[in-house]
Amino acid sequence: MNFFRNPEIKQTLLIDIPALAIFSALGFFFEKNSFFLVLGCGAFFILFHLFVTNRRYRKLSQLSLELDDMLHHQTPIHFENYQEGELSILQSELSKMTLRLTEQADALNRDKKYLSDAMADISHQLRSPLTSIHLILSLLKEPNLSSERQRELLYELTQLLSHMDWLVESLLKMSKMDAGTAYLTHVSVPVTQLLKEASEPLLIPFELREQTFSVHYETGQEQFTGDLAWSVEAVLNILKNCMEHTPSGGTITASCKENTIFTEIIIEDNGPGFSQQDLPHLFERFYKGENSSDQSVGIGLALARMIISQQNGTLKAENRMDGGARFILKFYK
Repeated sequence: MNFFRNPEIKQTLLIDIPALAIFSALGFFFEKNSFFLVLGCGAFFILFHLFVTNRRYRKLSQLSLELDDMLHHQTPIHFENYQEGELSILQSELSKMTLRLTEQADALNRDKKYLSDAMADISHQLRSPLTSIHLILSLLKEPNLSSERQRELLYELTQLLSHMDWLVESLLKMSKMDAGTAYLTHVSVPVTQLLKEASEPLLIPFELREQTFSVHYETGQEQFTGDLAWSVEAVLNILKNCMEHTPSGGTITASCKENTIFTEIIIEDNGPGFSQQDLPHLFERFYKGENSSDQSVGIGLALARMIISQQNGTLKAENRMDGGARFILKFYK
């Protein structure tokens, strides 16, 4: 460290040395012996001041080097060496800064890993239907293809494109939730209207599978504060999951009640329920359980929980005592 490069040291010397010379000259003028006393005292205080200042600047220089090591080599700083005066305040501020930098670095690494995993999952989910679409298109080019076979292939093609459309749409909704750009309204949502709109797209699939869907209201006036459209999306995904895991001829029920703390919706089916291995991971995106269908991609329940959480709610899954799955939605007031 070049101690004399600091401007305040130069300014101090420019003032102290001429002042010492002037007062020494005055002392010599009035009394020759006082010349040596003034000169000695002045020189002592200047040297003592330079010694203390030099010591402080050495510690600042050391702190600067340690900060540089921390930023470039992740070397921890030993703040216990700077317990004095203004340095203790500087230590406190630097401690906060380094803690925040460490947290930001960890968060950035987590985001990078999440983005990498998400891109890999999305690519995998899109690759399978794209491969099938290419195969179907090559089959459709065959000159001697019968009209019946052509209709079958076109139906499969339509199904695959619908699946891809749903997948992309769901991923966009999840990305909006993650980015905080999904603006949910906070209005009164009647549970009767919510369940009606959520179940309507599934009425025909219920009928084709010979499944029964029924709703039981405690009063019929249950409601909560939230966003109807997004809540319909969440409940639709839960009902769809129940439908896919309930055998033909099974039943799916929804029951609702409201108290002073929350509004609760319980959706149950009489299917095989969840395996104990799947239960902790049901709401993880891209997680597929043991009984998942080939068409399942594992984002419906993850999206449902994200939507409900954004509305001050909770979503929990468990097995029924007499068999089957149970989803418990609570919207808190």
